[in-house]
Amino acid sequence: MRRTTATPADLARRAGGGRIPSQPGPRGAENLTEVDAVTQDGHTRPGSAVAPDGPTGPGPAAVSDARTGHGTTAAATGWTAPEAAAAPDRPTDPGSVISGAGPVAGPERPTVRLREDGPDEPPRYAPEWLQLREGADACARALDLLDPLRIRLANLPGRPGGAVVHDLGCGTGSMGRWLAPRLDGAQHWVLHDRDPYLLHFAAVASPRAAADGSGVTVETRRGDIARLTPDGLAGASLVTASALLDVLTREEVETLAAACAGAGCPALLTLSVAGRVELSPADPLDEEIAAAFNAHQRRDGLLGPDAVTVAAEAFADRGATVKIQPSPWRLGPAEAALTAQWLRGWVGAAVEQRPELAARAERYLAARLAACAAGDLHVTVHHSDLLALPRPTGGHR
Repeated sequence: MRRTTATPADLARRAGGGRIPSQPGPRGAENLTEVDAVTQDGHTRPGSAVAPDGPTGPGPAAVSDARTGHGTTAAATGWTAPEAAAAPDRPTDPGSVISGAGPVAGPERPTVRLREDGPDEPPRYAPEWLQLREGADACARALDLLDPLRIRLANLPGRPGGAVVHDLGCGTGSMGRWLAPRLDGAQHWVLHDRDPYLLHFAAVASPRAAADGSGVTVETRRGDIARLTPDGLAGASLVTASALLDVLTREEVETLAAACAGAGCPALLTLSVAGRVELSPADPLDEEIAAAFNAHQRRDGLLGPDAVTVAAEAFADRGATVKIQPSPWRLGPAEAALTAQWLRGWVGAAVEQRPELAARAERYLAARLAACAAGDLHVTVHHSDLLALPRPTGGHR
C-alpha cells in the first residue's frame, strides 16, 4: 500500500517553497530487504534477510530540532534503539514462542503479498516521528470503544495462545503497547509493516503482559496490506491499525472491510484524520492552510479526511455494527516538540498542494513556531476512531 500522506511529517521535506523547514517523516529504506520475523529479544527468524550494511539496518535518520531547525540525531529526540537490536542472533529453536515475542510454533502462512517496489516507491516513516507522536496518540485514542471490544473478545471461543491480533501498518508498535495492556487474556500479536527497520523496533519494544498478567507474544510480517484477504486473517480475533485509513484508497478500504467480514473478526482502526484543526490564537490563514492540506490528503485517490465515512459504509454494507468516537490530539506547551514538527509538515503539505501560498505560508509558519516555542500556542488536531463488529462466522459466537 502507499503511505504518502498519513501524517504531515511524511511530506514536509518535499514541501514547495524551499525555505519551509523540513522535519522527521519518512526515512530512506533503499538498502533494506525483507525481514520475515524479529523476536522481542532481537532474534531474527531463520531465512530472514536484513540490511546489507549490518544486522540492524541503517541507523535512524537525522531529524530537525523543533526549536532551532538544526539537525539532531535520534538520541537527541529521546528515541533510543533497544540494546537487543545491536546484534541479533538466530534462535536455537525457531519454532518456540518467546515471552513478549517470537513466532508461533509450526509453519507460517503469509497473510499478505509484497508488491514489487518501483521507482516511485515512497520512503518509509522515520521512527523518530512515530516516537514523538506516541504519547499524544495514546492520550487521544477513544477508551469508550474498548468495552464493546472486550465483550466481543470475551465471547470468542478459547484457543491455545489466546487472542490473535493483527496490527496493520504497525510502525514501531505503538498500538500494541497501548492496547495489549488494556485487554485481558493471553494474546499473540502479528505485526505487519512494509519496513523491516520499523518491524524490528516494534518487536523488541512489544509489551510482555496483558491487563491480567497473561502473556503476550509477537511476530512480525513484512508485506502490503492492500492485498489482505479473508484467508490471511483466518483465526484472527481482532484487526487493529493507527493512522492508516486516511492513506488508503476506497478500493483498499473495501478490501480491508471484506477481509475482516470474511474472517468474522472485529476491527479497531484509530486516529484517522478528520480534516479539522483548531489553533489558538487564531490566524486568518488557518482555514486556507487547512483546506490546502486536506486537498493534499486526497491526492492520487487517497481518502484523507473522508476515510472514516467510507470505512464505516464499507463495514456496514457487510453487516458489521460500526461505532465511531472522536480521538483528537490536544497539544499545548507540554507537547511543543510535537506541535512544531506537526506544524512544519502541515504547512509543508499545504504549500506542496498550492505553491502560490509559499511566501505567506513561510511567514505564517515562522510566527506559529515562535508562539509554540513561547508556550503560547494550543492546537487541536481532530481524528476519529472506528470499531467495526462484523457478524461472527465459523467458530466465533
